[in-house]
Parts: sequence; structure tokens; C-alpha cells
Amino acid sequence: MKIMFMGTPDFAAVTLKTLCERGYDVRGVVSQPDKPKGRGMNIVPTPVKAVAIEYGIPTFQPDSLKQGELQPFLEEIDPDIIIVVAYGKILPEYVLNYPKYGCVNGHASILPEYRGAAPIQRAIIDGKKETGVTAMYMEKGLDTGNIILVDKIKIEDNDTAETLHDKLAVVGAEVLIKTIERFKGGDMSSVKQDDEKATYAAMLTKGEGEINWDKTAEEVYNLIRGMDSWPMAYTYYMGKRFVPYECEKVDCKGASGEVVAALKEGITVACREGGIKIKAVKFDGKKKMSVKDYLVGNKIEKGTILGKSE
Repeated sequence: MKIMFMGTPDFAAVTLKTLCERGYDVRGVVSQPDKPKGRGMNIVPTPVKAVAIEYGIPTFQPDSLKQGELQPFLEEIDPDIIIVVAYGKILPEYVLNYPKYGCVNGHASILPEYRGAAPIQRAIIDGKKETGVTAMYMEKGLDTGNIILVDKIKIEDNDTAETLHDKLAVVGAEVLIKTIERFKGGDMSSVKQDDEKATYAAMLTKGEGEINWDKTAEEVYNLIRGMDSWPMAYTYYMGKRFVPYECEKVDCKGASGEVVAALKEGITVACREGGIKIKAVKFDGKKKMSVKDYLVGNKIEKGTILGKSE
């Protein structure tokens, strides 16, 4: 079965590398254009392109898929199936309709929940205990196609968006390999999504990261985990913005946002119910450091209310 792979970030690169390692016939790769990265703003390959280079797979990086720009590459590769993982653009009909077995997408949620750009982060922020990866047929709508397979995993209490991302990348590769094997065996069955149960996982914004200490410790903890490692949850101490790291839920009492303890073991902040112990901090313009190290040359006053930006 001739495969064309479309994807861009690290999450997608795991699937492409797994396909290559296991000997699947990946004839071509399509990825977003390379972008500048790092302090030097040097142009670097996308993670998917880097894997394609490693395995000598022809790669195409169009600025747009409109006006049939992908058609010559499609005809050159002539794929039986197109596997899509976090490519980053809506596929036009001429692409969707080209391969014999269709275009199959690996989406990091249990569809129809969390259609959209940030399913991993939103699941944690919302306090979900389970998530997974869905293999589905692609169509014109956003993550609305028929479901082929779903693999589920538990969201652990200490999972962050970053750790869950890495777990689901591995799950996603396996789901798509199972799909390919099912198709090879002649089974292309699928189940229609229940649109009435659909939810949308909008892209995160930096403003969403501001902690509302008048929420429960569970809600605050979930926000901190879900915002890791971008855009990060944050709060203010004496008008200075900082990011809390290495947090845990604790039992404590105090006004919402009140610093009830500031010890080398951590800063304990009260929420509406319970509290959060912060073990490391990063103030704007400063490096990340443990609370123990921070308190060597700085003070966090007990009784201060966090969250006041002025």
C-alpha cells in the first residue's frame, strides 16, 4: 500500500518515524514550510521533514494547497492512502478525493469530543480522566469524519500537556498502523460521529493562562498542567508576573490567592477550596529557579494576595 504522509510537528513525526521503522511504503511527505527558530532565527526543518530527510523520502512544502498546488506531487507519488497527523491546514477536495483508501487523520481526542486545535490541553484543563487518539476518515468539516478506530488512555493526575502529548504521539502511531492493517485486510468500516455530542478545543491563548485563585485547587492545578509547556499558567506577586512550576494540590485555608506559607519547600497559595504548593518559579526576565533558591535573595510575604497585576 503506497502511503503519502502529511504532518508538521513533533506529534506527527512520531507516526512517520514509526511507519518508516516498521517498513511501510511511505512514498512522499507533505509538511508546512520551514520556519526560523531559536535565538539566531535560523531556518530549520519541521520535525516531520527531518524524519523524511533521515529516511530519504521526497518532501513537498507548499505555502498553500489551493489552486491544485499539490496535484503534481500527488500524481508523482500516486498514493493508495494519505495519512494526516497535525498537518495544520484544511485539505481541499481534490486531495481528499485522490487516494483509493481516502485520507485518514489521527486526532488526539476521543471524538466527537475536542474537535479542533488543542484537544490535549483542553482535556487536562477540563479535568478529564481519559483521552485517546481517533483514526477517522477526513472530509471538508473540521474533525467531523467517520470514526475508524479509537485507542484510549488514562490521564494521570501528574500528567501535563507535554507528558500527555508524548504518550498520545505513541498511541497515535499505533492507531494509524492498526488502521492500515485493517484496510489491507479489506475492512474499511467506520462509524458516523454523533454531532450532538461534539465539543470544540479552541487554540490556547496567552490570556487564558492567568490563574483565577477563586477557583478550586483542582481547577487551578488542571489549568497549570494543561498550559504546560505553552503558553504557561501565570499569576502576579506585588505586580510582578511569574509562572509557577512543579505544583501540587494541598489542604489549606485562606482567602483566595493568599500566600499562607512561603518556605524553602514551597509557596502555598489558598484557592476557594484547598490550595496549591509551588516548588519553582520563573519571574519575567529571570531564569526558572526553585523556591528554595529564590528565597535566598528575595522575599514572598505571607498574607499577600496573588493575582493583582497592579
